[in-house]
Amino acid sequence: MRAFALGLIFSAAVAPCLAQTILKSEPLILAPYEIALVQDASCPVGKVLKVTGAIRGLHRRKTCVSLAAEQASLAIATP
Repeated sequence: MRAFALGLIFSAAVAPCLAQTILKSEPLILAPYEIALVQDASCPVGKVLKVTGAIRGLHRRKTCVSLAAEQASLAIATP
């Protein structure tokens, strides 16, 4: 029972961390391997730009990814 309660508390603390904010523009500073989602015109409708930070001397990795239905509705509602 104690393990179940501990797992429940742990999952409640981790769940908000899984949410990803969708930005309007690409950040100037991005730590290596950090991921930022950007609502950009370079990707088709229903997709966002996924920018992954790189170590010094390398270019950032940019790809268009689709969002889940819940995240997509939040992306449209974000001011």
